[in-house]
Amino acid sequence: MNSIKNCSYGQENTWQRIAARKVDRFVRSALQAGGADEASADAVARALVGASLRGVDSHGLRLLPHYLKVLRGGRINGRPELAFKPLSNTTGTLDADNGFGHLAGYRAIEEGIALAEKNGMGAVSVVNSSHFGAAGSFTLAAAEAGYLAVAFSNSDKLVLAHDSVAPFHGTNPISFAAPLQGQRPYLIDMATSSIPYNRVLHYQTIKRELPSDVAVDSGGHMTTDPFAAAALLPLGGLGYGYKGAALAGLCEVLCAALTGMAFSHQLLAINGPDLSTNRRLGHFFLVMKPEAFIERSLYETQMTAYLQDLRTQNAVAGTTVMAPGDREWRVQEEREAEGIPVDPVLLQLLADQAEALHIPGLAAFLK
Repeated sequence: MNSIKNCSYGQENTWQRIAARKVDRFVRSALQAGGADEASADAVARALVGASLRGVDSHGLRLLPHYLKVLRGGRINGRPELAFKPLSNTTGTLDADNGFGHLAGYRAIEEGIALAEKNGMGAVSVVNSSHFGAAGSFTLAAAEAGYLAVAFSNSDKLVLAHDSVAPFHGTNPISFAAPLQGQRPYLIDMATSSIPYNRVLHYQTIKRELPSDVAVDSGGHMTTDPFAAAALLPLGGLGYGYKGAALAGLCEVLCAALTGMAFSHQLLAINGPDLSTNRRLGHFFLVMKPEAFIERSLYETQMTAYLQDLRTQNAVAGTTVMAPGDREWRVQEEREAEGIPVDPVLLQLLADQAEALHIPGLAAFLK
């Protein structure tokens, strides 16, 4: 084992806190210097900084070195020409032109909102895309505009099918968000695997052990060593992994069978040696206007009452019952005030990237 230890943000005195606006400026600068157009850089920065602020560090700033690498290698088109094609009053498809999935995701939500505003609902499939980071970035954008939204994506095979010995599905994220009156949105953002694979990579960086019963090594044995993890278990683990596997299959149907894109077990590996071949991922988004189903005021009353009842349930000593998104909003409030924590390994990776791109390093923006 590579000197694994358990640590968390704020406990390592070598970690640095950097204001979100400065991280945002650095990400945009690095991406544009690396060959991305302004729209692509804006979308990626919006998604990465937002994820870091919400505490989704596995899908935040940590991904920037990878994105710069694949942008440089040609896998991602840094100057795509996105093309939306309406298919009916409530459906359409977006060709992402092999650009960043973040740009495609935000555009798909915009098109879904336009359809929903006119017809109550809008479903948008995305083809020829790439990794889009945290799925919650896109449903959150819809909820902040007053709409409910669901997002799905598949990804390359990293997760065991239930009772299998080899990976078959991707981590296949699902997100749902709903607007709330006077509160930040209700937000679900989850992998259908036991944990996201990017968390494994993140734990390698910070030398932290994985939880038990979430990953196996190349021999199929359970491991807590992130360096030895070869595959993840589906959500539900050994006994109930059929639930996560079924949800992963839902993503396959919507993102591959319904789009013509590849299934997870056919996709090019995100961290493989081929940095030039387009991965051609599929995504699927559904946007709904509350007023298409119920009066807005009654919807808001229902949501407020539900969450009040949920949050006031008796809790285990020392804890409180939280609604989906509550933890993220608490972390965001703290990080907006104190800055985004960045570990020293990532700081060095970003310094190396900045030097190669001939731009000021992130260290220049330390709080």
